[in-house]
Amino acid sequence: MSTKEELLEKVKVKVKTEKKKQNEIVLYNDDYNTFDHVIETLIYACDHTPEQAEQCSILVHYKGKCTVKTGAYEDLKPRCSKLLDAGLSAEIV
Repeated sequence: MSTKEELLEKVKVKVKTEKKKQNEIVLYNDDYNTFDHVIETLIYACDHTPEQAEQCSILVHYKGKCTVKTGAYEDLKPRCSKLLDAGLSAEIV
């Protein structure tokens, strides 16, 4: 391998840019809350549209959990607190 080939090979290395970590609020299924309560709470706490909230509630019901919001931890913490205060099971991951 020539010096020119070595140099070209070194230049082709990709540089990863560090992205700010995106956290997620994961909502879990339970046997206590109604669909209406979950939907209303997602609209209130996560600024979901009624359609988004309904889809998330269905996913939670059938899959056991669903990511309902992504973003910076500072934004998600008060939203997750609202979900928990409403009696829902959720966590930030």
